[in-house]
Amino acid sequence: MRALVVTAPRQAAVLEVPDPVPAAGELLVDVERVGICGTDVELYTGEMAYIDQGHTHFPIRLGHEWTGRVVEVGDSADDGWLGKRVTGDTMLGCGRCEYCLAGVHHVCPNRFEVGIRDGWAGALAEKTLVPTRFAYEIPEHVSVTAAALVEPGGNSLRAVRAADIMPGDRVLVLGSGTIGLLAAQFALAAGAEVHVGGVREGSLALARSLGVPHTRQLSDLADSPSDQFDAVIEATSNEAMPALSVRLAKPAGRVVYIGLSSGPSLVDSRDIALKDITAVGILSASPGLAGAIEHFADGSVVPDPIVSEVVALEDVPARLEGSRGPSAGPGPKVHVDPRLQT
Repeated sequence: MRALVVTAPRQAAVLEVPDPVPAAGELLVDVERVGICGTDVELYTGEMAYIDQGHTHFPIRLGHEWTGRVVEVGDSADDGWLGKRVTGDTMLGCGRCEYCLAGVHHVCPNRFEVGIRDGWAGALAEKTLVPTRFAYEIPEHVSVTAAALVEPGGNSLRAVRAADIMPGDRVLVLGSGTIGLLAAQFALAAGAEVHVGGVREGSLALARSLGVPHTRQLSDLADSPSDQFDAVIEATSNEAMPALSVRLAKPAGRVVYIGLSSGPSLVDSRDIALKDITAVGILSASPGLAGAIEHFADGSVVPDPIVSEVVALEDVPARLEGSRGPSAGPGPKVHVDPRLQT
């Protein structure tokens, strides 16, 4: 089958690789759609921390935001999955350690991370494998675009849940990329008064088109008064934003950190303590995947406009370098259809 393989930093090509074969407890999926995210870019450039830490080695098969249809099972007990559209968890815990047994497999020290850490190839290919216990069925009326946004959706939903939003709360989302825009939509669905801060005017305009009534430039927010918001969700890669989040949150408010900056972020813990702020970090979509599917299925969140274009596997290296096609829309997310031929 054809698959996108990163053989060294900034060197990627579509290669023929062996077809995967499902073992017992695994599903073989024909891939219909895959999203490209910032983690994929960092793996492609070689800047991802896991590479220096020895968790990830080249060659790398990327792709952890995906959907497709089950075409083969490794065990007849799983025949009921055949023909279903599915997505899968990125974090594949061992199932035996104290974390997995406690229901937090996404922090299992022995986990695979699909398309990110060594041991489980990603879905930027014509076919992929997913363990049955980490598979999620997608209702047929959910679009293929939305189905491939379940993974970032799960991350964003977890951030909104951690913000503990009540109807009418003033919520600020810092960052107007995929995670920020999805978080804004989930916050709107929770009844919040949502504000989004970003840099690109096009992405802020997209936020407004998605129903966000208040958008600001990050530079304007940096100069604005303190103690404005019941909750702040920090979803940028800007190392100055975590401290700004604390300043803009009201006393006894909540700050949720889901963005990762390339350098260390400095936050004065005295500001957190003296304002009695609850600060929460979010890693992984795992506990939010089912909820994201439910929101997409009931129409309370429609994520499709976040996708700017759908490209073929051969187009992925250029997209990882930051280029966009001439007909690309304003959304921050690029999707890949491995069935397309260039």
